[in-house]
Amino acid sequence: MSWVTNVMISADGADQANVEALSAWLGEEAPRRKQSDAFGVGDLNLITDQDPGWGGWKWPECRVWAGALNHCDLDALRHRVAEMSWREPNVVQLFVMDQEESFFRVWMIRGGELRQFAPLGPSEEDADFYLA
Repeated sequence: MSWVTNVMISADGADQANVEALSAWLGEEAPRRKQSDAFGVGDLNLITDQDPGWGGWKWPECRVWAGALNHCDLDALRHRVAEMSWREPNVVQLFVMDQEESFFRVWMIRGGELRQFAPLGPSEEDADFYLA
């Protein structure tokens, strides 16, 4: 049985090598959600490159990588993103929508820490938009 997590990461072009290293880690070494002897949960593809399929009359002026990961340990993913040596850390945005969720949660690096910038849930009662 699978457990799918949709992941996107936006980063400066100067950090492409970091995103590629993150993608390799996801594919080969990332731990799975449940204890397992297997490692690897998928990888990320650049979706804003040649013929990105986006609407509009212009090419995107951002760099976004995306993947549908299987059984991804989200704590390990966030830890990995936070510990990487980003050239432009304040540009990095990590978007995560776990299975059975209806919206993306967004993390950004601020003050050297990865912090969530999104409500806890889709209702107005969950409107804490900045979470440390």
